[in-house]
Amino acid sequence: MMRPFEGIRVIDITHVLAGPFAAYQLAVLGADVIKVEHPDDPDQSRGSGTDKELNHHNMGTAFLTQASNKRSITLDLKLPKDRDILKKLVATADVLVENYRPGAFEALGLGYEAMAAINPRLIYASFSAFGQRGPRGKQTAYDHVIQATSGIMAMTGTQDVNPVKLGAPAVDYATGITGAFALASALFQRERTGKGQRIDMAMLDVAMILMSSHLTGYLRNGVQPKPHGNSHPHATNSAFATKSGMVMLGASNLRQQRRLWTVLERPDMIKRSNDERDADHAREVAELTEIMMTRSADEWEEFLQARHVPAARVRTMAEAVADPQLASRGIIHRHEAAAGIDGGFGVPLAAFTFAHGGPRIDTPPPTLGQHNEEIFGELS
Repeated sequence: MMRPFEGIRVIDITHVLAGPFAAYQLAVLGADVIKVEHPDDPDQSRGSGTDKELNHHNMGTAFLTQASNKRSITLDLKLPKDRDILKKLVATADVLVENYRPGAFEALGLGYEAMAAINPRLIYASFSAFGQRGPRGKQTAYDHVIQATSGIMAMTGTQDVNPVKLGAPAVDYATGITGAFALASALFQRERTGKGQRIDMAMLDVAMILMSSHLTGYLRNGVQPKPHGNSHPHATNSAFATKSGMVMLGASNLRQQRRLWTVLERPDMIKRSNDERDADHAREVAELTEIMMTRSADEWEEFLQARHVPAARVRTMAEAVADPQLASRGIIHRHEAAAGIDGGFGVPLAAFTFAHGGPRIDTPPPTLGQHNEEIFGELS
């Protein structure tokens, strides 16, 4: 069954996480993604990850995460002959994605206007920290720097320990997913208009969108979000220690909190409004702290889920990966072998499934310049 982006060619001139992850989303949905790297200074993610030996071989796990289904070529874009090769590629492409310092590609004669002159239907996406314009446009950053800039760090942690950055590079991957949505939207728009598009993706913008409800609240009444740690303004929506492990309760709305207090045999604690919950927050925390210690986190999860109250034991990554639910969803693809790598490894596929023609991994991550001869031959 044909996948959505089969027949679409993407030139991926990106590095680290956000840009490559955006191109990866199209690759698993059938696009021919050609990754362009400098022969002596490749994507820095090739040297990053948990396996030092792979890092030394330019096949780090950070790279493996988002390189399946891609082909790799090497070009030094400071050389006129290599820029000419890229221009030949652009003439055959539907999408070009780059995430270098704003203005760098324009200085090389590879900016949007120059590339659109070669291919008017080209969708040209630039990923950067702050966008292609504005007071910060020339500044650079990584995920954790954007977390600091955006306010995400300031709202993360506890009252005693803050600011704290998120444990995962969530802004990077959210930028990648948002970027893939922008690319898909531009491709769909092109089908209707026949025109290419210029996409300006900024990590700071994505970080602000990740805080949407907090942002709207602040813009309405000036209340800045504070770090709450594992607690929540509603006590029944917080984490508690148990006899063994910690359990996160998710009795968020009034209906769920009624159900929780009912199954805990505390009907006296049921509230009729969120204002009542706010007023009785301290007492609810005290009661739940005592009650949750009567069972283990596993026991509470089983008990509450069976009664339609959202709850889960706090798990490690190892425990989460071992959960049979993940296997049933097919979110992890296992490569049994790949060039430049001894042994198998697993990578994330996609966060959704299709009934037909959905995301699929066909080829393993490429070694640096693995497809030079193949792709250069296609252009001759």
